[in-house]
Amino acid sequence: MSISQWPRAERPREKLLERGAHVLSDSELLAVLLGSGVSGTNAVELARTLLGEFGSLRELLRANLEVCIGQRGLGPARYALLQASLELARRHYRETLRLGPALVAPEATRAFLTAQLRDKPYEVFCCLHLDNRHRLIAFEELFRGTIDGASVHPREVVRQALAHNAAAVILAHNHPSGVAEASQADELITQRLKEALALIDIRVLDHLIVGDSRCLSFAEQGLL
Repeated sequence: MSISQWPRAERPREKLLERGAHVLSDSELLAVLLGSGVSGTNAVELARTLLGEFGSLRELLRANLEVCIGQRGLGPARYALLQASLELARRHYRETLRLGPALVAPEATRAFLTAQLRDKPYEVFCCLHLDNRHRLIAFEELFRGTIDGASVHPREVVRQALAHNAAAVILAHNHPSGVAEASQADELITQRLKEALALIDIRVLDHLIVGDSRCLSFAEQGLL
């Protein structure tokens, strides 16, 4: 049955407009984005099928182009739409950090870093450059690969912090394994960076490790 034939209160778009996006299920939200279904299948049915095929909304959004266009009801245009919606969410979190001190809103910082780093298939070392009021100046991906003394170069971190005229930084990297635990290498490079940045009066406020379901804070764990 076409969604237009459903009672108005059950149609995803009308529900969103009248009651808010938070009341919609994953399949209903996805149906709103898709806009329409395919022959013999309405948008909600298509959304449910896609979520079933991929296993979850997260797996659908992290799938690459080649995988997506192999699914009935998806193509380059819809893949682009889904990726654009995901990037908008990431930028929304970034704007939240720009509006106020990062450490006053730690959950916003965690949400932003989770959106940016959690689903990366490789380790990424990043830096949030902050002004003297701890507001975000810039977010940069500095290194890729295993985070250890050979792959993270203090000189480059210092150079970028000076280039942004940062007063403080928050370091961050992800663990593709999903386990947010600090290794000995993580602790060692954090100390090296803290000492290098202290020489130019830039504070390291925290180092966050992004896992599958949580962010570990060096500051909260007493590791900084």
